[in-house]
Amino acid sequence: MKPRIDGSAFGSITIDGTDIEHDVLIRLSGEIEKRKKKLSKAVFGTSHTLSLEEAEYIFEKGAKRLIIGSGQNGMVTLSKEASEYFKKEGVQVDLSPTPEAIHHWNNAKGATIGLFHVTC
Repeated sequence: MKPRIDGSAFGSITIDGTDIEHDVLIRLSGEIEKRKKKLSKAVFGTSHTLSLEEAEYIFEKGAKRLIIGSGQNGMVTLSKEASEYFKKEGVQVDLSPTPEAIHHWNNAKGATIGLFHVTC
């Protein structure tokens, strides 16, 4: 079952009433994981650009949509390679600041994955 995101503040996100103080990845199953941002940081020196390696980790067979909360101020972007990878896999990527992305997540239908950056 898809968890409901209650809201976010700088440095945290609240999912089904639980405050989480790190970036999260929400799987197709509804499982919530800590984001493996080191996969992008190792390539770009920052977790604000999503690398191909992280994109490959995020992707799940059967996913049709990826909602990315790009941070409170919208600092996260996709690398060209990550963008091309999701396109090749047939995944629609919706990238918007985290507060807006939460709204998209809570209204999403179908096979959707979520990645939410909780700071900048």
